[in-house]
Amino acid sequence: MNSLLPAQAEAELLKCCGCRNWARAMTEARPFASLEDLLDQADSLWRSLTEEDWLEAFLAHPKIGEQRAAAAQSEQARNWSAQEQSGILAAEAETKAALNAGNQEYEKRFGFIFIVCATGKTSEEMLAILNRRLQNEPGTELSVAAAEQRKITRLRLEKLLNQ
Repeated sequence: MNSLLPAQAEAELLKCCGCRNWARAMTEARPFASLEDLLDQADSLWRSLTEEDWLEAFLAHPKIGEQRAAAAQSEQARNWSAQEQSGILAAEAETKAALNAGNQEYEKRFGFIFIVCATGKTSEEMLAILNRRLQNEPGTELSVAAAEQRKITRLRLEKLLNQ
């Protein structure tokens, strides 16, 4: 990451988090002394962003159970999303339908897609999380979704650096 040209580094970082301001700030924060330094900087910069930045990052994710994000994604980001949501593959039709309905209700209530760090979760677990989070107040839910995005970003940064 440290040795990449700025445009290359930013493109790689956008695979991990779809927020351009975050990717630009991460690129400018280089060099990183270690993976832990990179992850700490990623967390710190994420927390410093605006709601609009967070919402931009959310757009780079497909809805749970879907393949395409609202914003353009690299092939690698699409593959990561598919891996992260692999718990959906074995879902019963009823669970998939409930997730689809829940996604629609969530987006109508909060104005953005349901973001959850899906890695290692079954479709039933994701549905239960979705139903719980539908009870949140909008401000609370934005913070919860941002925390989930932070987790996803950390996992993807580790994947990016370990490839």
